[in-house]
Amino acid sequence: MDADALTKAFVEHYYTTFDNDGAGLVNLYQQDSSMLSFEGQKIQGAKNIATKLTSLPFNQCVYSITTVDCQPSSAPNGMLVLVSGNVQLAGQQHALKFSQMFHLLPTPQGSCYVSNDIFRLNYG
Repeated sequence: MDADALTKAFVEHYYTTFDNDGAGLVNLYQQDSSMLSFEGQKIQGAKNIATKLTSLPFNQCVYSITTVDCQPSSAPNGMLVLVSGNVQLAGQQHALKFSQMFHLLPTPQGSCYVSNDIFRLNYG
């Protein structure tokens, strides 16, 4: 699978899963070295990231992706993915702009996991 197809499949899976059941993302952060920066708060380790993702103060949201860019990383078969778009929180009138960066690394089984994830709301 080429990098663009892999990126498209990952982004679609990530945000569809997040919109429906954030707990379903836990399997994407497989390593104790995986790190999430969420609005400046740094969380390390798959278990801690899972706790953060399942304890966010909103139950439902809908992501609308505007752009997706990818590049190979210096890690063998790794990829950097930058996503931007809008997130509509349940009960809120206006969508919020966001950007999110992922560093994906391959697994021995042929899929990938999230090594690094940085999420930011973009206030205008």
